Amino acid sequence: MSQTRHVPVMLQRCLDLLAPALEAPGTEPPVVVDCTLGLGGHSEALLSAFPTARLIALDRDKEALRLSGERLAPYGDRATLVHAVYDELPEVLDRLGIPKVQGVLFDLGVSSMQLDEADRGFAYAQDAPLDMRMDQTTGMGAAEVLNTYPPGELVRILRAYGEEKQAKRIVSAVVREREKEPFSNSARLVELIRDSLPQAAKRTGGNPAKRTFQALRIEVNGELTVLERAIPAAVRSLAVGGRIAVLSYHSLEDRLVKQVLAAGAANTAPAGLPVVPERYQPRLKLLTRGAELPTEEEVAENRRAAPARLRGAQRIRAEER
Repeated sequence: MSQTRHVPVMLQRCLDLLAPALEAPGTEPPVVVDCTLGLGGHSEALLSAFPTARLIALDRDKEALRLSGERLAPYGDRATLVHAVYDELPEVLDRLGIPKVQGVLFDLGVSSMQLDEADRGFAYAQDAPLDMRMDQTTGMGAAEVLNTYPPGELVRILRAYGEEKQAKRIVSAVVREREKEPFSNSARLVELIRDSLPQAAKRTGGNPAKRTFQALRIEVNGELTVLERAIPAAVRSLAVGGRIAVLSYHSLEDRLVKQVLAAGAANTAPAGLPVVPERYQPRLKLLTRGAELPTEEEVAENRRAAPARLRGAQRIRAEER
């Protein structure tokens, strides 16, 4: 597997954010969770940068687990790789007998491997079966969504998950075409999107199919629903002093992450209390001012970093029993 095709996004900044929690002196080795293992770039860097740390890494994609397993083999039993979706983190930690962790990292969105493997159907630049499942052992693929969902539901998905202003035009073209012949490959969908958009819409913002493909991918993998459960679960799994870093790649993900972290960092006391009781005090301290962006140099080196937004927080108080 060539290292050139996979450059972990905002790597040094992620390590810097997590470092104070993973380098703090303690009797037990610190535990860090990589909730989105992918090709293992961030995981390998965590194991290398924090030589006492134990890594738990999750991925729903069996091929990613296999490739990363080879990459992380030199670290032996310091790395535990688990086939799981990241909202299953509490069950995974429970099964491994780990009550709390010191660090959690999320690198959301689609992994480099999935984009680079043509036959997965994630990329609109090359013709491939319309699949888009991150875990190919379960659930329905993108073709089935396109061919079976009612028009109103497709419009909702394209608007909500792709922020696609031309959703109605695209969907009416899809419905017309699927009656002639069901969709199976990406090239036909890309061409249909190009043909159904007004000229002005084609001139802005890269490939006109990008938003539709993003929307289908999010729907197929239930990404936002999973994320809504996963970020609060990850925050709950942190020991006091533990840190979380989350990389998002579009505004919907980032908004969700922002809401959870901001809520944790807020004082929840009713107005007007002279002294704020412990249970209303913030549980988190925000470590980033808003969302941090990649540097120009990084984007020049790795174009997939361009849309990245990084947020971090530290657990400063335990949950109320």
